[in-house]
Amino acid sequence: MIRKENYIREVVGLISGLLVSGEAADLLAYLVAESRLPGVRANLELAGAFSETVREFAAADSDIRHVLWDLCVEFASVDPEDAPADDPHEFLSICGVLGIGAIGSVSPACADKAVAYLVEASTDPRWRVRDAVVTGVRDLLARQRDTAVPRLEGWVEGGSWLAMRAAVEGVAAPDLLAEPELAETALRLHRKALIRVYMAKERGSDDFLALKRALGSTLSQVVTALPGIGFEYLRQLATLDDQDIRWIVRENLKEDRLANRYPETVEHIRAQLT
Repeated sequence: MIRKENYIREVVGLISGLLVSGEAADLLAYLVAESRLPGVRANLELAGAFSETVREFAAADSDIRHVLWDLCVEFASVDPEDAPADDPHEFLSICGVLGIGAIGSVSPACADKAVAYLVEASTDPRWRVRDAVVTGVRDLLARQRDTAVPRLEGWVEGGSWLAMRAAVEGVAAPDLLAEPELAETALRLHRKALIRVYMAKERGSDDFLALKRALGSTLSQVVTALPGIGFEYLRQLATLDDQDIRWIVRENLKEDRLANRYPETVEHIRAQLT
């Protein structure tokens, strides 16, 4: 917590300097230097401090919001060839995507544009950037759901496998699922995603497998929020003669959130799979 507070203090100072001078060089240099890339784990505390600070500045003043929007779009648009995975400059794209979600979350005027940028970034070849999209989706669902939900419906109905992956992971956050309306939305999105999985003919791509792995966990989050209709849905899926669907059901039943709280129900559905 202390470390994040220090990062917020630094980012506030650097953004304040940017707003006075119009130059982003100091902020850019700081983010790159503190990225912890290359490495196993990027500096997520700093990335979170950046997005939170951008959100606060953007909520306070529309002119500042425009400046920061352009900055985040510039960061998010850093080409993967110039900043490949694990390069320190990849961190700029991560922060840019998070910032776009943060600004969209406090500005109805920017929310739709934010969704458009996020769906494009959902297919980025760098996995850390794709994970940042999930966080951005959650920001928008928390504060601009009237805009976000219809767009996510479009992602799962006709978007790419990776856009679908971002949608189902984004909506499956426990704090969002605590709200009944969003829990029902999450189940609806998962139903639509799994229909597309069931109908898919070509299933060997890395993108399809990324969606499949995501669904192997996110569905259990939704079932935890809506155990009545959620378990009934799992029972229905377990009857399908489809190896990928059955794998998804099996993986979700392994999750402690289901296996520990509903052992008898889980065992009954497992029996259907054998």
